[in-house]
Amino acid sequence: MDTKIGSLDTYKPPCSDLACPANGAVSTIQGSAVSPTSIVNPTESTLGRHLARRLVQVGVTDVFSVPGDFNLTLLDHLIAEPGLNLIGCCNELNAGYAADGYARSRGVGACVVTFTVGGLSVLNAIAGAYSENLPLICIVGGPNSNDYGTNRILHHTIGLPDFSQELRCFQTVTCFQAVVNHLEDAHEMIDTAISTSLKESKPVYISISCNLPAIPHPTFSREPVPFSLSPKLSNQMGLEAAVEAAAEFLNKAVKPVLVGGPKLRVAHASDAFVELTDACGYALAVMPSAKGMVPEHHPHFIGTYWGAVSTAFCAEIVESADAYLFAGPIFNDYSSVGYSLLLKKEKAIILYPDHVLIANGPAFGCVLMKDFLKALSKRLKRNTTAYENYHRIYVPEGLPLKSAPKEPLRVNVLFQHIQKMLSSETAVIAETGDSWFNCQKLRLPKDCGYEFQMQYGSIGWSVGATLGYAQAVPEKRVIAFIGDGSFQVTAQDVSTMLRCGQKTIIFLINNGGYTIEVEIHDGPYNVIKNWNYTGLIDAIHNSEGKCWTAKVFCEEELIEAIATATGPKNDSLCFIEIIVHKDDTSKELLEWGSRVSAANSRPPNPQ
Repeated sequence: MDTKIGSLDTYKPPCSDLACPANGAVSTIQGSAVSPTSIVNPTESTLGRHLARRLVQVGVTDVFSVPGDFNLTLLDHLIAEPGLNLIGCCNELNAGYAADGYARSRGVGACVVTFTVGGLSVLNAIAGAYSENLPLICIVGGPNSNDYGTNRILHHTIGLPDFSQELRCFQTVTCFQAVVNHLEDAHEMIDTAISTSLKESKPVYISISCNLPAIPHPTFSREPVPFSLSPKLSNQMGLEAAVEAAAEFLNKAVKPVLVGGPKLRVAHASDAFVELTDACGYALAVMPSAKGMVPEHHPHFIGTYWGAVSTAFCAEIVESADAYLFAGPIFNDYSSVGYSLLLKKEKAIILYPDHVLIANGPAFGCVLMKDFLKALSKRLKRNTTAYENYHRIYVPEGLPLKSAPKEPLRVNVLFQHIQKMLSSETAVIAETGDSWFNCQKLRLPKDCGYEFQMQYGSIGWSVGATLGYAQAVPEKRVIAFIGDGSFQVTAQDVSTMLRCGQKTIIFLINNGGYTIEVEIHDGPYNVIKNWNYTGLIDAIHNSEGKCWTAKVFCEEELIEAIATATGPKNDSLCFIEIIVHKDDTSKELLEWGSRVSAANSRPPNPQ
């Protein structure tokens, strides 16, 4: 994995020294270009400038926004910051998704919207970022400070003099909320919000009254003093006890395995997890939502553990093990394939970011995952039995049947060619739907990025996330896989990708509807109106920027399109519409859909 979420060691602003203490905690950022004690020109000592400087200081160089009358003055100050690039999005939902994608690569993201109409629109994206443990700073331009506490009714509200509706909505999907309507405490509230987002690896909400950003105030008379956030520390006695118990448990096992989960990211523990694997020799698998967090080129990597829809031979090795260590798992109905995993609690060690559970026995709190993994790697006996078993039974997957000339393209043929496109210079974004399952089967080369949103599973997420991820890592070429139904939700911000000069390749899978929902429960509502998708992108392009589109019906056209996208059009945004049969799905989706359907349709428990 090439990035860490929420840790300021992921991105180094130009001319800065960044010290990162133990446990991956955020630490002081020392800016050498400007002394942190230097005096600011009194006319520039404003709230708006302070916020802009703080964003740059923590690693945000791009802010995704939608203008509205309550945030316009604030946007002026963000634009005036030399280190900050303001990116206007087509709607607030996509601005939030873009900040989500940006945070996945940079470690922190930010978006700016207007009061209530903008705030409630971006709320869905903020909830998704919360579910994925992403530090995201959501800034809202709020009402004039003089209007608080009056009986006035304002526009962009629901028509009541109480302005707290937006705040109440954000309280459930952010870890801190700051309503800034006084300059005296604005400095402290902004800094507390941003530092809390970094420490907790969750979104925060900052509302700033529209009349405050441009007013000078003594609290902003100096450059922002760099953050120095105290590192989280393990309880040393608890750590030693947990490691001793885990080592005893695993060392007596015959064929133990390791399984990485999505909370490796928030725990900054991916490297420590690989270090443990190197030391113990166990077979190494990942849960589906952790794909990309563990190197798939590792010699003991056996694939994705996803119950009945695992990659070939992976589930057999994991579920037949007599001990398994899950690092940072999330066992929900989707990741457990409708609660059908064949795992036993008495065989499991479950690591969470700050505590450890060992089988049916003791639990150890105040133990950080990274510390635990590093200490455990020194205590385990080497045991390669599970990997040797995997190596003995493994049979390489066969190739798809060869297509007849001009035969309609099949999805398995498509992804056979996609595999050849991947390298250390690419990143994969997989939209909710059958792309989840097809992309899980891709073998990621070293340093190839991979992102998808499994916990929240909001269709349309990938368009904005692709925009944000590509903006954060311009040196990588993002390859996005988006279903036609999902694309119709958020298509507009392909326009923003073009404005930003991005060179993403989007594969639009056109199968005529919501295929993932068809396999859970079919009905006429899963069929959508077909669009001329390449025609739509050509209209959005409008001869501004670099864009190339293609419509693909067969393998020959696919080969030609990929050659063009990676050759002559390598510097352009490439949109390739793939026409496939409505029933052409992965076998994994068929199996997963039936099991999730069964879980959804369970009758009520007897009263």
